[in-house]
Amino acid sequence: MTDSLGYRMKFGVIAPSTNTSVQPEFDDMRPVGVTNHFSRIIIPDNPVHSDEDFNNLVMGIRAATMDAIDAVKTCSPGAMIMGMSAETFWDGKERADKLQAEIVKRAGMPVAMGSDACMNALKCFGDIKKIAVITPYMPIGDQQVERYFTDCGFEVVQVKGLKCASPMLIAHETEKTLRDAIIEVNDPSVEAIVQAGTNLAMARVGGIAEFWLDKPVIAINTATYWHALRMNGIEDKIQGYGSLLSHH
Repeated sequence: MTDSLGYRMKFGVIAPSTNTSVQPEFDDMRPVGVTNHFSRIIIPDNPVHSDEDFNNLVMGIRAATMDAIDAVKTCSPGAMIMGMSAETFWDGKERADKLQAEIVKRAGMPVAMGSDACMNALKCFGDIKKIAVITPYMPIGDQQVERYFTDCGFEVVQVKGLKCASPMLIAHETEKTLRDAIIEVNDPSVEAIVQAGTNLAMARVGGIAEFWLDKPVIAINTATYWHALRMNGIEDKIQGYGSLLSHH
């Protein structure tokens, strides 16, 4: 017998306790017969005013991640999604690959991770080399994202970090702010725009911007959920969040 609601897939999702964007965005993209089951990485909503504060935030997430994985495993999901992103970019691709292996080992199931999802999403759009990036991070976080994509062979033309004042306040950034950030980083040399930071609610805005700019605008929540679906053989096309989910 299978789960009555998640009869195609039960996803276990881990996300910081301060994050209020990734759960509703993932649920909005959920096909029939697929369910999302969240486990929280418990962290305080401490102020973030410097690189040191941001580094402490990432280290706090790192320390509490395995407990969140253990908790969600008790509902017997078929696969896991990491609904947090800064840690998945930290220290470049080699460290990201090592982190994914550690999570897979602890979870005992396939794991979709934001950094890897964005890289795979970019491959859907041809031979893209030059990208721009939007984040909610302090400069130290921006540098980690840039390093990851550089390790993957991309040229990061520019990065716009919003320097959000706490992990919870990331979700308070408006669609207008995100629209303006997209406009700011876009120029004719940029072949695609990627957004990191799962608490930035950019899935809908990214889809709209992609239509007007006529180039890929990849929101990390869209990319991560798309990657989780596809790597588990779920090929449903979802409208409203850009061409990644609707065409790939």
